[in-house]
Amino acid sequence: MILKGKVHKYGSNVDTDVIIPARYLNTTCEKELASHCMEDIDINFIKKVKDGDFIVADDNFGCGSSREHAPIAIKASGIKCVIAKSFARIFYRNAINIGLRILECAPAVSDASDGDEMQIDLTTGEIKNLTKNKSYSTLPFPKEIEDIIRRGGLLKAIDN
Repeated sequence: MILKGKVHKYGSNVDTDVIIPARYLNTTCEKELASHCMEDIDINFIKKVKDGDFIVADDNFGCGSSREHAPIAIKASGIKCVIAKSFARIFYRNAINIGLRILECAPAVSDASDGDEMQIDLTTGEIKNLTKNKSYSTLPFPKEIEDIIRRGGLLKAIDN
């Protein structure tokens, strides 16, 4: 499977409080959560993001509290994959549990700029920065994990 989209670039230590601020945690409506995604770090994010885009970030993406609302808000906003140098452990697992694709690839992150066009081959783990004509390699998820993500998350995979 090939994903293609625009980069929305962020730095290190993007925590769950800026991904989805606590003041919006009184809802489980994915569309409502998406409408506030990233607003405390990038007020225009929800206006700029298009279905199929990528978030690209430096180290420790998703640190902070263990709220599942953070990956839900990202996924519901239209982001198809988050690429980071590293992820907070609980965010990493929550992302898989709700069906949000995440990849670690430091060189791709270092070279990426906001607005670049990228392409990801989920089968091979190849990431291409189409704007800069560069390619990177990362490990794709094992088949079992990719199956969970493809089905929309852990609970949906168990139900099927």
